[in-house]
Amino acid sequence: MVDVFSGRLLVSKDGRSVDPEEALQNKVVGLYFSAGWCSPCRDFTPVLCDFYTELLEETQPPAPFEVVVFISSDHSAEEMAGYMRAMHGDWLALPFHDPYKHDLKKKYNITAIPKLVIVKQTGEVITDKGRKQIRDKGLSCFRNWLEGADIFQNFSS
Repeated sequence: MVDVFSGRLLVSKDGRSVDPEEALQNKVVGLYFSAGWCSPCRDFTPVLCDFYTELLEETQPPAPFEVVVFISSDHSAEEMAGYMRAMHGDWLALPFHDPYKHDLKKKYNITAIPKLVIVKQTGEVITDKGRKQIRDKGLSCFRNWLEGADIFQNFSS
């Protein structure tokens, strides 16, 4: 993820700054384009939370997954913070005022939300249908993402 978030900081749900190079190294990363005002987003976010929690807390060793780098389409930083506090898992986010979110939307061809794009360390897309795959296949879709990510780990779901 060095390529995608190089020179940037991400923020945690509690507002602290996080170095993406450290936090995302050797992980499958989901870029979650979403907003609190969007009802399909509010419908999918709890499903994504459960998926994330199961992968990180209920598998041994924990899965190498950072489900979310949240890229907000909220109308204000306050809306984004409220949505993160109310509905999100313990995810990282691109700061609201970072104009880079527009570049990411263009790079990953985001025309509607919610959208969950699963990417390799290089930022190359594994799938842009993360939301559908989680809904259809549950935890088993992670194995496919892991294979696509070229991360070698002893992971079993």
